[in-house]
Amino acid sequence: MPLPGWLARLNRSITNRVTKPLAGRLPGFAVVTHTGRRSGRRYRTPVNLFRSGDGYVIALTYGRDRDWVRNVMTAGRCEVRTRGRTIHLKDPFIVTDPSATPIPSAIRPVLKAFRVIDLMVLKESPPLDP
Repeated sequence: MPLPGWLARLNRSITNRVTKPLAGRLPGFAVVTHTGRRSGRRYRTPVNLFRSGDGYVIALTYGRDRDWVRNVMTAGRCEVRTRGRTIHLKDPFIVTDPSATPIPSAIRPVLKAFRVIDLMVLKESPPLDP
């Protein structure tokens, strides 16, 4: 079971505002920019992002039923800001992997302790033309 919904709401309203400026610069963190599937608004959400093979993996610490996850899945793409650079990603899919195989081994025990088993896997892509 991922982290509880009440904690996600608390993070969205308080913690994310503090961490967004840092998340785009620190290793293992990123800020996902995505478009609301109904509102069309642009949103920014801090996440845990890791390189894996020829793509990237995001640990779904609050589960697969979060709005940002649905937005990225519906759009089929997003961009992330990590370590001071922007990366365009596409073709998201979600895997359930209790062992968190694509995640760095040092991080796996933390995800296991929080019972995080869902991961979003994405491929790098060129930016969209404006």
